[in-house]
Amino acid sequence: MKKWNSAFTSLAISYVSMVLVIVLLLCSVFYIYFSSKYKEELRAKNQLILENTAQTIETTVLQRVQQVYLELSLDKTADLRLFADSSNQMHPGSVIDLQELLKSEAAAHSDIVQAVHLYDPKRNVMLSSRYGLNYHADQRDGAEYWADWMDGMRKYKQNDLWTPARWIPEDIFSRVPGGNGNTLITYAHSYPFQSSGENSDLIIAIDVKESAMNGIIRNMMPSQYESTFILDRSGRMIKGSDEGTSGLQDEFNSSITKVLEFGAGAGSFLDKIGGTSYVVSYQTLPSTGWKMYSAMPSSFFYEKSVVVQKLTLGVCLVAILLGTLLSGILARMNYSPIKRLALKIKDLTGHTPDHATNEYRMIDSAFIRLSDKVSSLEETLQANSPIIKRNVVLNILHNDFNREALAKELQYLGVSREFNHYCCLLLNSGDAFAPLSSGNMQVVMQQMINQLEAVCLPGTRIIAEELPDKKIAVILCAREASDALLEQFSHWVLAESKRQFHLDFQLSWGSWVRKMADVHISYNVARTLMKYAYFLPETSILKDLRLLERENSLDEIPQSVLMRFREKLQARQLREIETSVEQLVTAMREGVYPADYCHFVLANIVFVYSDYLKSVRYNPPVQGHLDLYNQYIGIRNIDDFRDWLADSVTTFIHQTEKRNSERAISTIESAKLYIERHLSEDLSLEAVSAKVFISPKYLSKLFKEELGVTYTDYITGRRMERAKVLIENNNMTVEQIASTVGYGTAAYFIKRFKEMYGCTPGNYLRNTAKQV
Repeated sequence: MKKWNSAFTSLAISYVSMVLVIVLLLCSVFYIYFSSKYKEELRAKNQLILENTAQTIETTVLQRVQQVYLELSLDKTADLRLFADSSNQMHPGSVIDLQELLKSEAAAHSDIVQAVHLYDPKRNVMLSSRYGLNYHADQRDGAEYWADWMDGMRKYKQNDLWTPARWIPEDIFSRVPGGNGNTLITYAHSYPFQSSGENSDLIIAIDVKESAMNGIIRNMMPSQYESTFILDRSGRMIKGSDEGTSGLQDEFNSSITKVLEFGAGAGSFLDKIGGTSYVVSYQTLPSTGWKMYSAMPSSFFYEKSVVVQKLTLGVCLVAILLGTLLSGILARMNYSPIKRLALKIKDLTGHTPDHATNEYRMIDSAFIRLSDKVSSLEETLQANSPIIKRNVVLNILHNDFNREALAKELQYLGVSREFNHYCCLLLNSGDAFAPLSSGNMQVVMQQMINQLEAVCLPGTRIIAEELPDKKIAVILCAREASDALLEQFSHWVLAESKRQFHLDFQLSWGSWVRKMADVHISYNVARTLMKYAYFLPETSILKDLRLLERENSLDEIPQSVLMRFREKLQARQLREIETSVEQLVTAMREGVYPADYCHFVLANIVFVYSDYLKSVRYNPPVQGHLDLYNQYIGIRNIDDFRDWLADSVTTFIHQTEKRNSERAISTIESAKLYIERHLSEDLSLEAVSAKVFISPKYLSKLFKEELGVTYTDYITGRRMERAKVLIENNNMTVEQIASTVGYGTAAYFIKRFKEMYGCTPGNYLRNTAKQV
């Protein structure tokens, strides 16, 4: 036993260990040299594939489904409110027309949409493009297949809901087992838009084919298809690769949990799954907040060189043999002085240790281990201190602590019991950081947080932290609640950010609370006020609590304001377009409309503008695809939105006018002039084309390309515009007006007028009189 614990054995083992370490280091050098670049390539490639797939699903499936909802809710030919009005017994013909509208929407998007349903939760009546009209909808055969979105929306505080995927047979009324079917995901949205699910008049539900998303994943990620999932915020599977994905999801549960805990919208990391190294990538779908999860074995992307492996193995074996020989020689050479030193230590201490123990090695190892542990602990605490503080602050803001855990964390933050009032403020950079690079932005952000926490206000303690959306949350701890204190602090922040960093910011105030556990309430108030920073960019400090009342408002912007933009755009009247946009901006800034509703209206304006540009086959003056929606997302405030839209429309009209001048502008202007002067006469395509000396087919093509509308729609529009003017003058009968604008019968005129404006001429006159 003594022999194996001697200093000679220790030296020999040490030298051999050094040889092994050197050999391992040599192997590592080979490995790092030949494979390190593959690891980065692996993450980048995997993340890029997932990002492209997620973007494709977002644009070709999710946004299209939301567009279907917008088309239904804004369709002026179908009054959805009549279906929800229990006092109004709808005519069977109206129900059939409404169902035909649902069928046409489903057919227009048949590649992704299975069916479209209208559901009245108060009367429990559902009208479906696929199943027709169903009374007592939640009690009939097949009700279990739509019970998830019906029951979910009845109790839902928000206005839209996505269900997980579930299998629905082709014949939902059959009780015979088996048969064909589809796996569907349902998107349900309240109507009107701003109402919550539990307070909605109607629920519009769209059954989305899971196969549409599966097909995208299969085409774009064939090798990752089996291990790719789409998960909601709670980790439930919204969509899997096939029917056997439940077992696969169990296998990947640990890494899925990590992905759900990450606050970032996208990223990748290495993980061990079932003993195998995987590269896990995730990407958030903006429309729904779902996360796409994909895991692939690291070995899938590259193969190690067999030649390099053999060469490395050979070099390692030779190095081990030579190192072992040299270790024995060196151990023998150094054994004598170490033995003499050990004997001297024994003589000095007068203690003879157990011969089975190498005291020198034991003591030396103990000190080394103790030193390493202390150093490691200090470094770990120092390195993780900002992360720990950030997690604590975020958990407080999101109310993720119980009271016992919160008391411990407050000690870490250095918040003493002398403070009994707390207020959360939000500092929004807006586009202030846009000129800065990523590195400079991080440096500026950290400097601002350090300066905020260093502010010395009597009887206060300030805690500041960066939020995932690049805002800064400030928790002001004070002995007394004082708005004057908030004013003083806010003006200091704005002045210092301007003086030191030359940046402009906006601040929002939360409410004062008496416990740190209730800071999340103050944070929610500040976050709600900050939503209106987009519409009030000139307001540096958002503290008016009247803005909170807008969140619960059910008011809607008059349809006339929204329709004016569409009409003037089709007429290409630049000044009137700018006026309509200015009226819309003013309504949003000065009205009592919720921020989310205003964003919804602005997005609808962008969609209308984009669709019109597509209809006239407009090509932008610069190369590239004209992606108006992504440009709109990047706009920071409503003033920039107004300027951007005005510049875009101005460019479009100038380009179009230039094109018109090059392509028979005189011909189409002559046709328009003749139409204006002869509205009461025969305005058939053949008659007007003869007057301007071109073929009917070419005249029809000019109207479609240059004005964006068909010839018939243009004639109808001009006649209805003249009819509106005559009705407003209120000095002619309906029959006289119909004859004046070219309609042979008053009944047909009334029908076309109602199709155009949604009401009869008599109702329009009464509404005009009320507005006056």
